[in-house]
Parts: sequence; C-alpha cells; structure tokens
Amino acid sequence: MRSEPTMLWPFNHLRKPRIAPRGTIEAIYGMIVTQSREPLFYRDLGVPDTVNGRFDLLVLHLWMVLRRLKAIEGGAGLSQALFDRFCNDMDDNLREMGVGDLTVPKRMQAFGEAFYGRAAAYDRALTAGEEALAQALCKNILNGEGIEKARELALYANAATATLTGLDSAALQSASWKFPLPIHAGVQQ
Repeated sequence: MRSEPTMLWPFNHLRKPRIAPRGTIEAIYGMIVTQSREPLFYRDLGVPDTVNGRFDLLVLHLWMVLRRLKAIEGGAGLSQALFDRFCNDMDDNLREMGVGDLTVPKRMQAFGEAFYGRAAAYDRALTAGEEALAQALCKNILNGEGIEKARELALYANAATATLTGLDSAALQSASWKFPLPIHAGVQQ
C-alpha cells in the first residue's frame, strides 16, 4: 500500500486542506503531461526521446506552473497538491516499470533532488536572462549538447512563462488555459 509522498516541498509548513478539487489538480497536471509529450520538442528542439528526456521536460513544465501558482493568493495549497500529484505519478511510473518496493523511496528521493536542482537553476537563469536560461536548459534537458536548440527551447520557456504570467488567478486555477506550442516561440516547423 502506498502512502502520500513525503517530499519536503517549501509549502509543507502551510499545509491546509486542498483549495482546489481533485479534478482541477488532475486537469492541470494532465495539461503539463500532455505538453511535455508534444512531439515538436523531440523532433524539432532536440529533446532526447528517452525516459530522462521526458522527465526533464515534465519538470520544466511543472516548474513553470508552480512558479506562477506561488504568485497568486491561495496558490501555496494548489502548488502543494500539484506537486503531490507529480510525486504520485512518479511513484506509479516506477512501480509500472517494475522497480521494487525497497528501491522506490531511493528513486523518489533522486527525483526530488533532480526537481529541486533544476528548479533552482531555472529560477536563477530566468532572472539572469535568456542566454543563462538556454545554458541551464542545455545542461539539464539536452545533456549539454546543442546550444542552438537550447536557445530555441529558452524562447519557448519564456513564451510559456509569459502566457502563465498573463493569466488571472481564476483562469489559472480553473485550468482554462493552454501552453503555447513551441512554434509560437519562433521555432520553425
């Protein structure tokens, strides 16, 4: 039997009843997963179509949404619920891949460390400018190769962040929005 995730997220001290119905969390998380599976990322932007590449793209999109949620009133509870959903998904995926019960907690810890490390790098890079973001994306998603593709990915990340920033809290919390496609960030098909 699986228990709730025990990841230490910065909002744990604010833990309150969830502010959004489970359906909202599922809808937002579903949007993140769907966007991270968009074939353009793999075909045109050089994201490796591997378990690690898909995880890294999922983390990028989760980071963008969590970053935006932190800025709205009541966003801490929604952020925590969304992060918990991510942890549950990672746990489920490990078990589906046949990872044993004794190994799952170690792998979950590694996922948490990967998330926090990337989130911190992206936060720093976002304030430092587009080239810094491209460098962080190149390192974390493109395995240090293909800086031109990383620059295109940075354009996309900036466009997605701007889209999220432009949403009011009601639209954001109701999951009535969409991520832009990479082609809208200046990437040619």
